[in-house]
Order: sequence, then structure tokens, then C-alpha cells
Amino acid sequence: MTTTKNDAEMRELAGKRALVTGGSRGIGAAIVRQLLDAGAEVLTTARSKTSTVPEGAAFVEADVRTRAGVQAVARAAQEVLGGVDILVDNAGGARPFQNVWAIPDEEWQDQLDLNYLASVRLDALLTPGMRERRSGVVVHVSTAAVPTSAPPFLHYTAAKAALLNYSRGLALELAPFGVRVNAVSPGRTATPGGEATREQWASLGEGPGQDNTAPPLGRDGRPDDIANAVLFLVSDRASWLTGRNITVDGGEFPVG
Repeated sequence: MTTTKNDAEMRELAGKRALVTGGSRGIGAAIVRQLLDAGAEVLTTARSKTSTVPEGAAFVEADVRTRAGVQAVARAAQEVLGGVDILVDNAGGARPFQNVWAIPDEEWQDQLDLNYLASVRLDALLTPGMRERRSGVVVHVSTAAVPTSAPPFLHYTAAKAALLNYSRGLALELAPFGVRVNAVSPGRTATPGGEATREQWASLGEGPGQDNTAPPLGRDGRPDDIANAVLFLVSDRASWLTGRNITVDGGEFPVG
């Protein structure tokens, strides 16, 4: 017997206002689509608009690595949505280096700005409204690779580890106000950005921690695998869940 979702389940986010950073492609675009399908009004952002921005989502062009970019996104959220009930800090990325010593100082700073401080800055502007309304959900997108800390990506995993630590602390800060904060950590996922990064890594030669075998579940992740976890966390089905990190990786990485 085949079961289907009823209209109430499919529109469980009706009336909610959501902001998703980095939503023009890959995992971010999948998150945007699922939030739209669930009935939310969605604003997304990236450094440039592409044809892959999901239809139905509002868009603002901004670079969240900068304070000015974050402020532009926060203003757009207020102007377009009138406030934010759901914030998904998804923007991120990295490029590998031959070893730790090959990572230049400016690359460390860039990774902190993109993969950590962008979330801190945007949360600081948007969570006060959630706190005042005593309602809201924040999801930080980290990476399942944090425990492995592969040297070619140490600048990236260090920033994402900081994001997880911060996410837990913010959850404790906002819990008394009815605002939930959680994280999702994707494993190897089939996206254009992920594929480009793996090609860059391969061009450096075999490096520590590099493994091209499939995860235990037999395949790489799909963007919707990650978006499913995000959709659960922002829904009322996760109303008693905060301060947690959900790893979605097909069993690829150790828990840590």
C-alpha cells in the first residue's frame, strides 16, 4: 500500500518566513525548494544569481563573507519578508591545499568569514526578532568532515568546528525564549560545488584522508538528503530538539 502526504503535511510551514543563505544551487537550492513545497515564503541569497535559483523564491545578491553583505541580506529579509521565522545558514565552501603549511593567511581568514562569521553576524541581526516573538528556528550547515580534519581542508573544517561549538552555545542562549538552534553536517554530497572541490583535491595527488570509496550505504548523498534533515529541524516535528548536530553522511565519517 502506497502512502501519500496529506495537504496539511505538505504545507506544514504555511505562513512561515524563511531565509536561506547560499541557496542558488546544490544543497542550498534543495533546501529552498523543500521549504517552498512545505508552504514557506522564502528569500535566498548568493554572490550572484543563476538559473538554478528555485522558482518562487525571492533573491538578493550579496556576499555574506563581508559585514556589508550580511547587513544587506538582513535588510532584504525585513523588506521582502517582514521578518524571519526560519533562518538556514547554509553558505559555505572550501578549496584544498597540498598541506597545512600551504594554506595562506588570507585563506584562513576567508574560511572564517564564509563558514563561521557569516552565520554569527547574520544570527546577531535576525535572532533578536525571534527572541522578541518567542518563536523561531535557526539551522547551521556544517560538515561531517569535522572529526577527520584532513590537512588539505583544515582551514575549512576548523571554521566549521567553530560553527558547531557556537551553534550549541547559541541554542542554550535562546532556548528560554522559545527559539531553537540546531546544525546539520552533510557528508559527501553530489553537487556541482562538491564535484569541483573533489577535482581540485585529486589534482593535488593522493592526500591524507582522501578516499574515493562509497559510504557504507553505498552511494554519495543527494542534495535532498540534506534538505530533508533541514526540513525536519525547522518543522514542529522537531519542537523538542535544540542544541544538536545531525550528521547526514551515509555512515561515512566517525561521530565526534
